[in-house]
Amino acid sequence: WPIKNPNLYLVQFQLNLSTTTLSLSLFANPPRNPESIAMATSIARFSRRGVTTNLIRRCFAAEAALATKTEVPKPQLTVSPSPDRVKWDYRGQRQIIPLGQWLPKVAVDAYVAPNVVLAGQVTVWDGSSVWNGAVLRGDLNKITVGFCSNVQERCVVHAAWSSPTGLPAATIIDRYVTVGAYSLLRSCTIEPECIIGQHSILMEGSLVETRSILEAGSVVPPGRRIPSGELWGGNPARFIRTLTNEETLEIPKLAVAINHLSGDYFSEFLPYSTVYLEVEKFKKSLGIAV
Repeated sequence: WPIKNPNLYLVQFQLNLSTTTLSLSLFANPPRNPESIAMATSIARFSRRGVTTNLIRRCFAAEAALATKTEVPKPQLTVSPSPDRVKWDYRGQRQIIPLGQWLPKVAVDAYVAPNVVLAGQVTVWDGSSVWNGAVLRGDLNKITVGFCSNVQERCVVHAAWSSPTGLPAATIIDRYVTVGAYSLLRSCTIEPECIIGQHSILMEGSLVETRSILEAGSVVPPGRRIPSGELWGGNPARFIRTLTNEETLEIPKLAVAINHLSGDYFSEFLPYSTVYLEVEKFKKSLGIAV
């Protein structure tokens, strides 16, 4: 505002932010009338209000910025395990699953991997082997794995109530049969000395006659018959050529070789493993006669 007093020629404000003090200096001759004194007092009062409000705003803005940068630690949840968790742990996979009156039957010298599932009407005959991750589900009909046959990794074998072709709905795998990994068999019949390639699918009522080979990734439609001594493959499976005598002689040899290999795995599980050595050592440390 205009200064009416000619003697007051300079008004200077000094603001010290570190000490938040305000000083007002009047470089003039000492005020001699009440008008100059009132003007100086008004300037000091309004300046003090503006500076105080600005300082408060800056203070709150700094605190808000600091709060956004500082993360609040989340409370850690501690879960105390149940004392019965180890004793009553049902997470383990069951190998043998009885269904009603049907209990899977496994021969004494047959090798069944620990993570195989056998459910219902399943029979695993002597010298045969069922490898890791295979599922044989005989809840609707019978499943038979014959002598010295093998069902390799991740195979799924199932049986329907009935077959649309009128053939037996049970899944029958006869002797000296090799079923490749990741194959799917459903209500089919495989006669002795056959090879089913990996990732093959055999649908309901399909029949693979003796001494035949099915290539990997083949799909056999329902009711399709693969004649004896032939090589089939494709989707759907088609005739490729006739097997030679040497090839038919190699089919049972492959099954026997896998049977011998399963013996090495079979010896790693009770009661034929080497755990008894640790048991005898523990008994001797306790002074128990072995």
